[in-house]
Amino acid sequence: MCGTADLTLGDAVDELRDAGHDDLADRISEELVGRNVLEGRWSFQIVEDYDDHYWSAFRDLERTAREELVQGRRHLFESEMKEDRRTHGRPHHESRPGD
Repeated sequence: MCGTADLTLGDAVDELRDAGHDDLADRISEELVGRNVLEGRWSFQIVEDYDDHYWSAFRDLERTAREELVQGRRHLFESEMKEDRRTHGRPHHESRPGD
């Protein structure tokens, strides 16, 4: 979203220039267009760091816990809820594909 905002801001700068507001367009262009979101980083770099240093570790440890505790099964709550709520033996209420 930040990248889209930056591109939109660039379009607004062009429109300000077209309307004769060159000084304001120059200031916005120089100070804000292409500016880092955090020190030295655009938003994609923040997302990459988050993924590399937190989310990947979180996923790996979550998978390890799932494998050790529930034989790797996912969405246990939803699976139990489905079994509780479906009408056994009715079309479109199968437990799994192919049942």
